[in-house]
Amino acid sequence: MAIVKKHSSFWELLRSLREGAGQTLKVVTENLEMDTSLFARIERNERHPTTQIISQIAEYFQVDKKELQSEFLSEQIAYKIIDEEADIEILKFAEEKVKYLKSVNNGK
Repeated sequence: MAIVKKHSSFWELLRSLREGAGQTLKVVTENLEMDTSLFARIERNERHPTTQIISQIAEYFQVDKKELQSEFLSEQIAYKIIDEEADIEILKFAEEKVKYLKSVNNGK
């Protein structure tokens, strides 16, 4: 399984994977059995992929699903922090909140 190289954005990473494989949008989407316009919109950052789409892309390009998902989610978190004009310290609070919620949910 290939390692995902860090990119400036998730959509740049997708384009890099596709172009690195020397494949057109049409070829990739036919193999993924996905609408070409949907994948193109994801590549242009006009649409967000579902977890299922991220899994399909990871499997197709033989990259780690968890890394690909981390690239996507970290970008979404970064945009939210920027949009809300929040301080980066919010990430520490979020980390603690995740730990708490996981412990509460595991107890059920």
